Amino acid sequence: MAAYILAIDQGTTSSRALLVRRDGSVAALAQEELPQHFPASGHVEQEAEDIFGTVLRCCRAVLEKAGATACDIAAIGITNQRETTLVWERATGRAIHRAIVWQDRRTAETCAQLEAEGHGALVSARTGLLLDPYFSATKIAHILDAVPGARERAETGELAFGTVDSFLLYRLTGGRTHVTDATNAARTLLFDIHRGVWDDDLLAVFGVPRALLPEVKDCAADFGTTDPALFGGPIPIRGVAGDQQAAMVGQACFAPGMVKSTYGTGCFALLNTGTTPVASSSRLLTTIAYQIGGRRTYALEGSIFVAGAAVQWLRDGLRIISAASESDRLAAEADAGQDVILVPAFVGLGAPYWRPEVRGALFGLTRATGPAELARAALESVCFQTVDLIDAMRADWPDGDTVLRVDGGMTASDFTMQRLADLLGAPVDRPVEKETTVLGAAYLAGLECGFFPPPDVFAGQWRLERRFTPQMLPEVRAGRITQWRDAVGRLIGGV
Repeated sequence: MAAYILAIDQGTTSSRALLVRRDGSVAALAQEELPQHFPASGHVEQEAEDIFGTVLRCCRAVLEKAGATACDIAAIGITNQRETTLVWERATGRAIHRAIVWQDRRTAETCAQLEAEGHGALVSARTGLLLDPYFSATKIAHILDAVPGARERAETGELAFGTVDSFLLYRLTGGRTHVTDATNAARTLLFDIHRGVWDDDLLAVFGVPRALLPEVKDCAADFGTTDPALFGGPIPIRGVAGDQQAAMVGQACFAPGMVKSTYGTGCFALLNTGTTPVASSSRLLTTIAYQIGGRRTYALEGSIFVAGAAVQWLRDGLRIISAASESDRLAAEADAGQDVILVPAFVGLGAPYWRPEVRGALFGLTRATGPAELARAALESVCFQTVDLIDAMRADWPDGDTVLRVDGGMTASDFTMQRLADLLGAPVDRPVEKETTVLGAAYLAGLECGFFPPPDVFAGQWRLERRFTPQMLPEVRAGRITQWRDAVGRLIGGV
């Protein structure tokens, strides 16, 4: 009997592979950094071969670490950075352009023009999303127009489009599988989340040929089998979900009203709304949380573009820390009398503002401001942005859970999690298993092949490591949130 699920986590800044046991624990892990390229202001790209190469090497490394072979793997589950866009040749599997990363803002003017032409209402009604360069459709059109002859080749079926999951599936199966799952399809601006199909009206709006598109499947489904040459034998691929939806599954947020927030490069909060898609009045996104057995479950989502990236800025930009873990200690040493506010709009502001043209700023600097105050401001900026998201969710779904389940690298920071509870005025639950995104991908694959139990049983296995409860006085909390929103307002007003 196979002992593991091989879970692939292809993220924005690194690729990872993990072997997951039947009890949900991690048996082995391999990770490799993924280079990013910034060819112009607001442009973020990756090499397609770096994406596939890092994944392949991590998978081979984790098998070697565990002394495992293809026969020991029940199935593969994949989770991925969403919205990142690739177009490749079907014949060779080679990309015709660097991958355009979800953070990229180069198509902001295109989105503004489409909004001005009156397409925003149609896009929102069909997809639950907003006209923003964050999503895939305008990235696809940019690639087709930027590469000579690409549009014509796309029309004749020579080229394929995919988000990262689809590209990996194509390459892992030796070009035999061009598919995606419902959660990734739902992030393209081309997918009708109510009917569960690619939408011809949206394809026309964005100028995307239907011949480019992959088949859409459930999150737990048959996504093909790996080329036997890659791992010494064929391995079935049975689970796929975008990283935030995979984290929701890994956090066992299966009941309507449950909320999770993941802190990686960005921050993404999702509220389960059940089988009914809820249209947001607070500029949140309506999206597919997961699709199992042909049944779609929906979520309200708030997206923050800069979370862990703010700590990377402290390390790589300001050089006031040498490792991300140092930010926790440094922030705790900050002068309580200084109210330094960082609005980390390095690549624009996400939900609920959706202002791609805004750039970051610091407020409240004094001669006494130093590294400790900047570190605190960076960590608090993530908390303030989360407050904006949760307040918007509460406005759209008043009966939502008052407890926030958290995961991702930043949750290791006790300072940040305590400050998050303080500013939310609500408990924050950190699970024992920190690898919730990977666990979600593994669970979907394991569910499909019988390796893992049904969702209700799996939910009962979720374990709490620590609950952070609010300690801040209500009037202090209100004052700090007012300072944050005043800073954001001044920044937006100055554009």
